Amino acid sequence: MKQALHHLRLATHARGLHEVTREIDRWIDMQDIRTGLLTVFCRHTSASLLIQENADPDVRADLERYFETVAPEAPGRYIHDAEGPDDMPAHLRTALTNVQLSIPVEAGRMVLGTWQGIYVFEHRASPHDRELVLHLIGE
Repeated sequence: MKQALHHLRLATHARGLHEVTREIDRWIDMQDIRTGLLTVFCRHTSASLLIQENADPDVRADLERYFETVAPEAPGRYIHDAEGPDDMPAHLRTALTNVQLSIPVEAGRMVLGTWQGIYVFEHRASPHDRELVLHLIGE
């Protein structure tokens, strides 16, 4: 059994879904593991991870609009606003999504569906440097 670990850093330019599938694919290609399990972990409390459709951008736009209604920026609504009006809504959006994904790897490729991609869901309005930890275990 082999293991590989990598810290993938990325800059998000604004709130929204940022696809990272290609970057993760490239890293897996460099590993000597053909069959196994990939864990993707987001090290932040105001950003999260999603596996979502990567063909029609309307899906991403609708998701972003939905989360604006579920956890809106509303001055006076939240006690925690240490970093601005998008601070607590970002934490709520993260709580409603995932910070970790587990994806099977077969023949050196992630076993994703035809229209699936991996996204960092940035919940803050301003640009941020984000870090994902990739852990691949297998043979």
